[in-house]
Amino acid sequence: MLKMTRALGALGLAATMSVSAAAAQEAVKIGTQPWLGYGPLWVAAEKGFFQQRGVNVELVNFAWDQDVNAALASGNIQVQCAATNTLITLINQGVDAKGFLLMDASYEADAILAKTEIASIADLKGKSVAFEAGATSDLLLNYALGQNGMSIKDVEHVPMGASEAGLALIAGRVDVAVTYEPYISAALSQGEGYHVLYTSAERPGLISDLLIAETAFIDGNPEAIKNIILAWDDAVRFVRENPEEGGKIIADAVGSPMEEFTPAFKGVRLFDLKENKEQLAGPFQETFATIGKLLTEQKPDEIKTAPGADQALATGALMSLGN
Repeated sequence: MLKMTRALGALGLAATMSVSAAAAQEAVKIGTQPWLGYGPLWVAAEKGFFQQRGVNVELVNFAWDQDVNAALASGNIQVQCAATNTLITLINQGVDAKGFLLMDASYEADAILAKTEIASIADLKGKSVAFEAGATSDLLLNYALGQNGMSIKDVEHVPMGASEAGLALIAGRVDVAVTYEPYISAALSQGEGYHVLYTSAERPGLISDLLIAETAFIDGNPEAIKNIILAWDDAVRFVRENPEEGGKIIADAVGSPMEEFTPAFKGVRLFDLKENKEQLAGPFQETFATIGKLLTEQKPDEIKTAPGADQALATGALMSLGN
């Protein structure tokens, strides 16, 4: 009994020292946006998993992809939540960044919304479409058009962030909106006469997200990278084991009522540490290549090269960790 008490005391002291050490560190700023797939980061912050893993993290919220991209490139944040297509775009813009953790994939949580009389992708020809250029909505729309023998030139682009696009559709300011949850559910709850025309389920994995950082930061801060990954893994497991509490934290963070959040969250797949290893060992490599090929075809003036997964991913820290 005495040995157990001493052991527990030692564990408690180690945990306290870890939390204290984390608090003393300069904060690693992670740029986020109100997307359900980033939810475990807010859970990790709320439940103290970052501190427990010995890393001081500050979550910095952004509304637009272009703003969070600029923050990473300028050094105002050190780590960014980024769609796979965003990472490829940044690399083509000369940013020396790499992904070090696969966060999530959207299966039905990104969608094209339209008036009910617009019954097919072919019906989008000549229609006004609200979406953010360069974001996941851009990729999804281009993919849908391409699968139907069309291109972005066949529609009228109305530049708009994901949080605004759905509401612009309901307000009658555009014919079509491309957005993601929780904005899909929020928009559709506002009125009738609108429907989901197309979702990311048509190409599972096309819309996926990574934690990325500049290569110099990854190489220079291996322990911080490992501890961020471990805290993410803690948070994913917490959400799975405590869906109501974990879901409430995420719903509050993205500003979604639980009645809208619960069905929306079913369209998102999160990846824990073990699943990351499985995906990054093969399946995600293929998805990465597919996205790169699509981008070079869709935007040849902007995306001149499609980097291979071995060039764009830094998996050393992740692969060194036990499940």
